[in-house]
Amino acid sequence: MLLIIGPTAVGKSKVATYVAERAGAEIISADARAVYRGLEIGTDRPPVELLRRIPHHLIGVLDPWESYDAARFRADCERLVHEIHARGRRAIVVGGSTLYVRALTRGLFPGPRADPELRQELAARPTEELYRELARVDPQAAGRIHPQDRVRIVRALEVYRLTGQPISAHWGREKPFPFPLVVVGLILGRKELHRRIEARVEDMFRRGLVEEAGRLWEQGLPPAAPATRTIGYQELFAHFRGECTLVEAREKIVAHTKAYARRQLAFFRAEEGVHWLDVTARPLEEVGEQICRIWSEHDPTLECRR
Repeated sequence: MLLIIGPTAVGKSKVATYVAERAGAEIISADARAVYRGLEIGTDRPPVELLRRIPHHLIGVLDPWESYDAARFRADCERLVHEIHARGRRAIVVGGSTLYVRALTRGLFPGPRADPELRQELAARPTEELYRELARVDPQAAGRIHPQDRVRIVRALEVYRLTGQPISAHWGREKPFPFPLVVVGLILGRKELHRRIEARVEDMFRRGLVEEAGRLWEQGLPPAAPATRTIGYQELFAHFRGECTLVEAREKIVAHTKAYARRQLAFFRAEEGVHWLDVTARPLEEVGEQICRIWSEHDPTLECRR
């Protein structure tokens, strides 16, 4: 199975679509936010015509207040791959959500499911405070988790609270993903990646990101709802609360997206066996053809149509 990873705005979705058309494949999204309805612009969801042409899965299937985590993604991914293979097609997983990727590349330990009430409590606390608690109860995990990686910090504290054991005690007990993976990572030069991020944010505002965030804001989402902690929406929610101007919110979205891309890349760089491709100034078709060749080297039965 092909897994395409990389930082936000690197062009994963377009490349995955190209390869899917050539290989007769279906795409499974590993994006922790694209799974929600109502976040189309802020998650840069592929256009409707593309979703109709190439089957996509785990996009826009949940309401914005529902909980979803790496364990559920892993289970859904296994089910979907079986179904796709049963149709005589191939599966491509594409995304940048680090824990979702890790659930496939390194597996998951059989830990407790997410606890909504506990998540609500933790969501109301600043990231810095949560990290200090993690450093106290699980220094080993704190040493491996970035101080601003709120998702992993919350999960580590959740496991500790629910099991009485630090999450680091569970490392090494992970259940591997049942399908062999061919992992391709896409990277861009720093200046080009930042230019794309700035252009993407500008395009999102042009297409109505403020109005989309306003509709979510009017729903009165609880603090633990994913949208309230998603780049693009959290900054605009702060603007709606009168905490910053719209210009300041826009600047924060760009800055936070760039910082997120750096964290993604650092996380993915720690993965083993990744075929890294620098796609700077390279045509989409050229990158897609190279990925097809890499995939074929691992799976001689693969035929990429021209």
